[in-house]
Amino acid sequence: MKRRQLIVAGASAIVAPAIARAQAKYPERTIRLVVPFAPAGPTDIIGRKVAEKMTALLGQTMIVDNKSGAAGSIGAVEVKNAKPDGYTLLFAPSSTHAVNPTAFVHPAYDAVKDFTPISSICVNPLVLVTHPSMPDSVMGLVELMKKNPGKYSYASSGNGSILHLSTEYFKREVGGIDVVHVPYKGSGPALQDVMANNVQWMFETFSTTLQQHRAGKLRILAYAHTKRAPIAPEIPTMIEAGVKDYEAYTFNLVLGPANTPKPVVDVLDQASRKLMSDPDMIKFLEDIAAVPTTDTSPERTAKFIKDEIAKWAPVIRAAGVRIE
Repeated sequence: MKRRQLIVAGASAIVAPAIARAQAKYPERTIRLVVPFAPAGPTDIIGRKVAEKMTALLGQTMIVDNKSGAAGSIGAVEVKNAKPDGYTLLFAPSSTHAVNPTAFVHPAYDAVKDFTPISSICVNPLVLVTHPSMPDSVMGLVELMKKNPGKYSYASSGNGSILHLSTEYFKREVGGIDVVHVPYKGSGPALQDVMANNVQWMFETFSTTLQQHRAGKLRILAYAHTKRAPIAPEIPTMIEAGVKDYEAYTFNLVLGPANTPKPVVDVLDQASRKLMSDPDMIKFLEDIAAVPTTDTSPERTAKFIKDEIAKWAPVIRAAGVRIE
């Protein structure tokens, strides 16, 4: 019996360092970062910069794999179903991990239970933009809408999109306004119709609208974040413009499938911390009016997801958004 115990103990002693060595080798091959949207959009652009930087930090290639469709759900499900070994990761935006969990009648995944939080990269605050003929302040726009119920319209990139929900959130926070929602298939055509004055205003990303604002084709009234953007410090925050505590943004997180081993998460966590202290990465994000995350930790990322779901759930329900 004693001899058997010694053999078992000896075997355990051999196996434990072997496991540790195997885990310590991560990564040994290419890592796939799934971006759940088509190429060339903001999420893809930021994801490709992250992949480029992480390739250098990890010593293995990280590639972007675009898997678009169903408001990001197709890409999210692919990562959910992947082997939890750190070689398939999700570059999660607000649609997959703030909106879809409530908006979908039958969500294809659990945004909390089906993923392992790894790191937070940035938030990309939205801006309220109008046709230049509209009032030149947020409160002026609200006053005009309230005096003319049902007369004016706002655009969005589609029912249930973050641009739609940000407007519904805004309507609630300013005491309710009666304005017609005109959904489009994407923000590009929506923005074109705002510039043509076919619809009067919308929420959109800063990077998409700043050039047109400075050319006089659009007017940015406010930036939906707590601090002004370094790239355009002349534009007030939504809070400064009179809408108390209003923030609306897209975001980008790095997640793995559920049960990704802690040693793997630790490697990615340390690389993410270095990434988000890289002056070149910070400048890249600030140049597109995104806000770099200062606390990238898995713990902060997990809390952030839960907070964002809780924030948007009542807005989604009040707007009656239900996606089959």
